[in-house]
Amino acid sequence: MGYVLPVIVLVFMLAASAIKVLNEYERAVVFRLGRIIDHKGPGIIWLWPGIDKMVRVSLRLVALDVDPQDVITRDNVSVKVNAVIYFRVVEPVKAVIEVENYLYAMSQLAQTTLRSVCGGAELDELLADREKINSQLQSILDLHTDPWGIKVATVELKHIDLPSEMQRAMARQAEAERERRAKVIHAEGEFQAAAKLNDAAAVISQNPMALQLRYLQTMNEMASESKTNTIFPVPLELFGPLLNSMRKRDEE
Repeated sequence: MGYVLPVIVLVFMLAASAIKVLNEYERAVVFRLGRIIDHKGPGIIWLWPGIDKMVRVSLRLVALDVDPQDVITRDNVSVKVNAVIYFRVVEPVKAVIEVENYLYAMSQLAQTTLRSVCGGAELDELLADREKINSQLQSILDLHTDPWGIKVATVELKHIDLPSEMQRAMARQAEAERERRAKVIHAEGEFQAAAKLNDAAAVISQNPMALQLRYLQTMNEMASESKTNTIFPVPLELFGPLLNSMRKRDEE
């Protein structure tokens, strides 16, 4: 009876080491005497103690932050670019046996791909057409990681760090563009105002009384603006005989 308790404890310990519990998002890649068996899970799985060995693999989406990379663009501008990659393991067996450490391998592949793609684009493309760059990065990474059983969901450029000289140059360019637009808008306004004045002159030339009404309106506005001045409007018809006599004198 003295050996029963140790045997029971030993059996219990072996059973505890043989039974594993996997979460819903986990899979276990099982090796038996060094040979791959298959992946198991989720839930409770049984392993032969001392014979079977398992490697846990998470199937959840992984967000991998790519370290900033020094890149020289196609138009010879030095920038620093970083990105984030979203991927997940879709085939646990390949992720274990095809690559030693898929997280490290993905990080290194992302860095080299980021430098290659961004180096083949111009600065304006990096700043204004990020969706195209993201699509290229996603396609290349997904192609290279497919043998590893990994699916790249999306790639996003996070930040593009420009040199201070380039930032000042772009600020001057933006300011010059704003000034150009302001001058164009001002010129268009002057053109429209001149066109309206031309139309008004044509109307007044056809109806001389319109000029008299405009004269009276101007006098009214001047009187309302200045309280200290007294304005005596003089009808323009009073100057007609004087102008005619002066014109006849000049003709003689």
